[in-house]
Amino acid sequence: MSGEAPVIKRLDEVVVNRIAAGEVIQRPANALKEMMENSLDAGATNIQVTVKQGGLKMLQIQDNGCGIRKEDMEIVCERFTTSKLRQFEDLNSISTYGFRGEALASISHVAHVTITTRTASSKCAFRGLYSDGKLKEPVKPCAGNVGTQICAEDLFYNVATRRKALRSPAEEHAKVVDVVSKYSIHNCKVGFTLKKQGEGMADVRTPPDSTYVDNIRAIYGVSVSRELLEVEHEDNSLGFKMKGLVTNANYSVKKSIFLLFINHRLVDSASLRKALETVYQAYLPKGTHPFVYMSLEISPQNIDVNVHPTKHEVHFLHEDAITSSIQAAVEAKLLGSNSSRTFFTQAMLPGPAKDDVKTKQTGKDGDETTRPQDMIRTDSRDQKLDAFLGQAASKQSTRTAPKSANISDEADQCDSAGDNNNITRNKVKRREIRLNSVLELRQEVKDDVSDAMRDLLQKHIFVGCVNESHALIQHSTRLYLANTTTLSKELFYQLLLQEFGNFGVLRLSEPAPIKELVMLALDSSASGWTPADGPKEDMADYVVTFLSSKADMLQDYFSLEIEDGNLLTLPMLMENYIPPLDELPMYILRLATEVNWETEKDCFYTLLQETADFYAMKKSFLSSDDNKNSMETGGEEETGKPTQDQDWKWTMEHVIYPSIKQMLLPPSKTENDRSVIQLANLPDLYKVFERC
Repeated sequence: MSGEAPVIKRLDEVVVNRIAAGEVIQRPANALKEMMENSLDAGATNIQVTVKQGGLKMLQIQDNGCGIRKEDMEIVCERFTTSKLRQFEDLNSISTYGFRGEALASISHVAHVTITTRTASSKCAFRGLYSDGKLKEPVKPCAGNVGTQICAEDLFYNVATRRKALRSPAEEHAKVVDVVSKYSIHNCKVGFTLKKQGEGMADVRTPPDSTYVDNIRAIYGVSVSRELLEVEHEDNSLGFKMKGLVTNANYSVKKSIFLLFINHRLVDSASLRKALETVYQAYLPKGTHPFVYMSLEISPQNIDVNVHPTKHEVHFLHEDAITSSIQAAVEAKLLGSNSSRTFFTQAMLPGPAKDDVKTKQTGKDGDETTRPQDMIRTDSRDQKLDAFLGQAASKQSTRTAPKSANISDEADQCDSAGDNNNITRNKVKRREIRLNSVLELRQEVKDDVSDAMRDLLQKHIFVGCVNESHALIQHSTRLYLANTTTLSKELFYQLLLQEFGNFGVLRLSEPAPIKELVMLALDSSASGWTPADGPKEDMADYVVTFLSSKADMLQDYFSLEIEDGNLLTLPMLMENYIPPLDELPMYILRLATEVNWETEKDCFYTLLQETADFYAMKKSFLSSDDNKNSMETGGEEETGKPTQDQDWKWTMEHVIYPSIKQMLLPPSKTENDRSVIQLANLPDLYKVFERC
């Protein structure tokens, strides 16, 4: 079957330009990369990027570079207009980012572009609006700083299929963040800022005149920056130089992070990436990868930068030989660092280790004996750390509950004690709580338990107090530093949740005026109050009114009784324990300002968290000369009554840690938040002593 041949026609110039634009500008991150490279070519030392909806709605970049001359504004968005290339042979020695003159032209064909620019010799700035590479109207003078601001709005507004093919704004924003992050690391002398329109917090912020390591730390975190090794290599026969930063064998991550710049251009090289991954396979766990930042400088005559529309790929001579040379240099660096590796102690032991199991050995008479390195204290009544801290401290462990706690076993005993008792306790009948929000919070606690931490805390032996916020505990053959404040806060949160609506009552001997408490809190620097927040009196009056309006709920569920602007009671969470009352003013203020009162579940969660933070065992801000004197003279008065310093030690050993041992369900976050830090391991110490 035959027919007439179809007619070949010249495509309309607009169609040609939009096809070309689609090859150069594939997504907002590509457009931003091109504009950032123009800013760097212009000598900018500060680049600010603002995006909206991942750059699809708006993509704006502002720099303090040399600017664009007014005479060039008319053709700046036309295709193949550039200040960096004059003839084809110049491609052999190109040393700038841009050279083809397609970036701004491509962007203008798929977006509404506004350019505001000013040169150092100009008295004012000039603004031009562009569409399809042409000025929509004559350039107008305006106010502006030296440099250039380019704003591309409604990207791909005229290419519906490309717009639909793009991912969500959140994913496009993540790609924009990735591009800015990589360029900010390589160009550490230039300050970069990236943020979403209308938000004050920047997603990327690096200062000018920084260092590679500082910028890596700011973007990828401390865990990467502290494990970096500096690598430098040069091969004159192959005509290249390499410098970079790679992580040692201590660091690994699930997703590979590979930053490669060739002649200062961000590119990718599958062969080099694979070669470096092969090196690290011998050092890292299976399925994990290193962090690699590498900058190559290759003679311009040996590299072809014009092989990909987005300039994402480059070709260069002796690619296999250069890759092998770099691979060998990195491997040599890793081998050199392996002999002096640094290991950071884990926040807590994830599970019982082999040395936790006691190994028996047979004596001469056939009896089984325990090896010296496995001999540990197993009875909490044995000698403790306090025995080495003076006579008064050694007496502490045998005392009963300190009378200074001002809590009696029965309410009527407290009432008959007179003014010496500051707080009394009343018992309430237990009731069943069926609120869905409370049941959900309880279930969340059960679902988030760390089995390893639970085993450690349930089987620990208390060794001694370090201070009011830390203690030493022992588990099997290991010694740990426990953060009492963190653990007790979690304990009190769980107690508050479990006993919700069934608390005992700690009654203040005298009503505490809420307004006076709030004024004390506002006078503290911890409140964050500034004159811009308004008069303190107004804030105090607001808190009194607000908490009084919530009085029924607070009393019913939390045993917080408020009457006539006075606080009368607090919930009793634990026998022989009173919260640090110097924290009471801040607690009352935060009840009104930090609790989310909008929804039931959020309200209960934040209120319980604030209350747990108030009750947590922490260093007291109250001090007295009497306490200091009593400590210096032996720590005990003539009557034999323990001092305030001894009170918190007794409370920590006999109230807090036994409760942690019996009741706390440690959440998974305690494995990594340094709540429990391993200090020593007996078998390892024994090996050291054997060598002495």
